[in-house]
Amino acid sequence: MRLTTLVACLMLALAGCASVAPRRAEPVVVDVPADWSATDVSATAGASSLAQWWLRFDDPLLASLVAEALQANTDVKSAQAALRQARALRDVSAAGLLPAVGSSASAQRSKSGDNSAINHFNAGLDASWELDIFGANRSALAASEATAQASAASLGDVQVSIAAEVALSYITLRGTQTRLAIAEANLAIQRETLQITQWRLQAGLVTSLEAEQARAATEQTRAQLPVLQTTIEQTRHALAVLTGQPPAALSSVLAAASPVPQAADDLVLSFPAETLRQRPDVRAAEHQVTAALARVSQAEAARMPNFTLGGSLGLSALTLGSLTSGASVVSALLASVSLPVFDGGALRAQVRAQQAALDQARAAYQATILTALKDVEDALVALRGDRERLLRLQNAAEAASNAALLARQRYSSGLVDFQVVLDTQRTQLNTQDSVASARTDVSADYVRLYKALGGGWNPDGRDATAASTADTTRDPRS
Repeated sequence: MRLTTLVACLMLALAGCASVAPRRAEPVVVDVPADWSATDVSATAGASSLAQWWLRFDDPLLASLVAEALQANTDVKSAQAALRQARALRDVSAAGLLPAVGSSASAQRSKSGDNSAINHFNAGLDASWELDIFGANRSALAASEATAQASAASLGDVQVSIAAEVALSYITLRGTQTRLAIAEANLAIQRETLQITQWRLQAGLVTSLEAEQARAATEQTRAQLPVLQTTIEQTRHALAVLTGQPPAALSSVLAAASPVPQAADDLVLSFPAETLRQRPDVRAAEHQVTAALARVSQAEAARMPNFTLGGSLGLSALTLGSLTSGASVVSALLASVSLPVFDGGALRAQVRAQQAALDQARAAYQATILTALKDVEDALVALRGDRERLLRLQNAAEAASNAALLARQRYSSGLVDFQVVLDTQRTQLNTQDSVASARTDVSADYVRLYKALGGGWNPDGRDATAASTADTTRDPRS
């Protein structure tokens, strides 16, 4: 009992010694454009929920696909496994701060000359504790904790990318289906024009030149259909793989055409500075700086003396039965200190290496910030431009449809040349196709903007798919 009391008192006394704590990373200030900071945080948060931004498109099937991808996508599963690994390694580092206790047992039989054989049995406990006076182990724990947080943010980055990729593929699918419908409608009109031209040719009112021009225009439009159908099938395959399924799994689900989903127009196009720091890649880079700083502290602490306290307590007897009664108590206490004397400069070099790694992490963080700023600014510029482009194209498409209708009527009456009909029909097809493409681009711009702002994950660790699952009470594919 005296030995146990002595060991405990010595451990408590050394634990209370002054120690060197790991250094903490300084707060990082994100410099953003001035107009971003002018927006009230609460007002922006109320206007746009970034965590479940895909719900703003009011498309249950899109919400279902995103939720499924965030659960079953292989990249998400891999990132989740990496996070579990990082947290397990953090627990390993945390265990280094505690005493290590082990048990042992041995049996020995020896004989010397003509003497009788002697048995010797031992059983006991061994304990050791590395006293973290200069904070090496705590720095290792801080680095592991920061690495685990960076891994969690990296998982969020994967979720953001997967959600955006699903939405972009879905929007592309719906946009291509719309373009296919436009091409088929125009093909029907051109086939009617071709039929009229053939009748007029038989009546001797036109030459074979007009008939061949009408047939050429019809075949050109017909040639666009396989290209669009191929894009539709390939996009369906991409969506299936994104949701962790075989390529053909969603063919029947996505067979029916639907309009391009449109986001709500009440999105505030200016954001507070704190919004940028919600991006998971920015969070991950920031945690990597913290981890690198802790590793510098760990390398510096490795140059300091290392204190270790150890001991053993056991029983020794000549027979196995006497271990429980009448055995001798064997105890030992060891306190040791080690100090690097000469290592050829290896420890100093290790400090320099970790300092260089810290500089790299800081540079990577700055690069991530700049990339985030560029992504947001590019998305805003593209959204504004495509909105204006869509408005102009809608006006052009309306005028082109009116012109094509008038040209057909006048051609049927023999008032205009057939070339006018061809030109107006070609313009009608091109403008309608451009409107469909522009409407697709606007929706895709919203997705890219939400992605640039870090939408699709929750920094506090909540599941971003919770709201999507709650709002989608009925599977739209059923």
